[in-house]
Amino acid sequence: MLAPPHLASDHAHRAVLRAIDWRDMESSQAIARWDALAMRASEPNPFLESWYLLASLRALQPARVQLWCVESDGALIGLLPVQAARSYYGRPIPHLAGWTHPNSFLGAPLVARGAEETFWQALLAHADKHAGLGLFLHLTDLPLSGALADALRIVLASRPHALVWREERAMLSSPLSPEAYLEASMSGKKRKELRRQHARLSETGALAVERHRDATDLAAWIEQFLTLEAAGWKGKAGSALACRPDTAALFREAMNGAAQAGHLERIALTLDGRPIAMLANLLTPPMGFSYKTAFDESLSRFSPGVLLQRENLALLDDAAISACDSCAAADHPMIDHIWRERRAVGRVSIAIGGALRRMLFREIVKRERQEEWK
Repeated sequence: MLAPPHLASDHAHRAVLRAIDWRDMESSQAIARWDALAMRASEPNPFLESWYLLASLRALQPARVQLWCVESDGALIGLLPVQAARSYYGRPIPHLAGWTHPNSFLGAPLVARGAEETFWQALLAHADKHAGLGLFLHLTDLPLSGALADALRIVLASRPHALVWREERAMLSSPLSPEAYLEASMSGKKRKELRRQHARLSETGALAVERHRDATDLAAWIEQFLTLEAAGWKGKAGSALACRPDTAALFREAMNGAAQAGHLERIALTLDGRPIAMLANLLTPPMGFSYKTAFDESLSRFSPGVLLQRENLALLDDAAISACDSCAAADHPMIDHIWRERRAVGRVSIAIGGALRRMLFREIVKRERQEEWK
């Protein structure tokens, strides 16, 4: 729901945007203000909370990234990392972009509830005046419904823009119990096969489920996860977290930060005490995010990853979590067959600056929407 008009107008009258070097946001005072914003954000996004975004910036050291912070009466009411990018999906087109990376699965800015329109107005006004070489503003992985999306549509009513990509990814959101949800999601034949696999796997050793929402044995758990993921197809493809020192460092710092903030849930399926499937959920009520999962591919005939997802349906019993984003690509071969709800996310390109930039923007969007660039 949008803020009442008088509230949005009041915010707008006092709003100031400051583009800040992210290193200047590492102080305890700055982090406290940042965390206070996250607590009252209209759209939860753990990937932009201090403990995750700072871990990302420290590990990845991206060039030309600032934190665009909107303040009102001294309070932080909005935050988005913005990069002066030199290429656009492989093409030499300079633009401003909301900064994300392959292990950040949502690009929604942190915005205080009730200040959504004010934030977008301040952001676009700043982009108009400080575009530099940027020809347009590109925002990726935005939720296409909710208060932030509604406010953006209102603000963009008189400005050229385009939704240049859209997908629907699996989401878990239901009043059903875990047992009833599984019954509704899977056919009787598939549920029977899952029970058979569980029974056969149990015959090979002691099978157990471990679940933690604190820092119990966290350091060991992190290393076990990195090892398990790297042993599978991601390791062979070079995309596992452990394949690069920077992504491994990001994971270690982010998991510790999530645990300290009370936002981490870890689940593991163990066989004789050895993890054979593991997952990490990031819980930022009322939303949860299924962040990372890995399983022992040598046991694929027993579907340990699916067995673990059956345990993950316990999220439905958590009254604080109304929905959980899978963070998975659309048409994921496993999770799409278990989680039946969908969340639409997309990429939005927005004209900024004066008449010449806007003319160029229209041409870029026209070409992007064609099947091939000429």
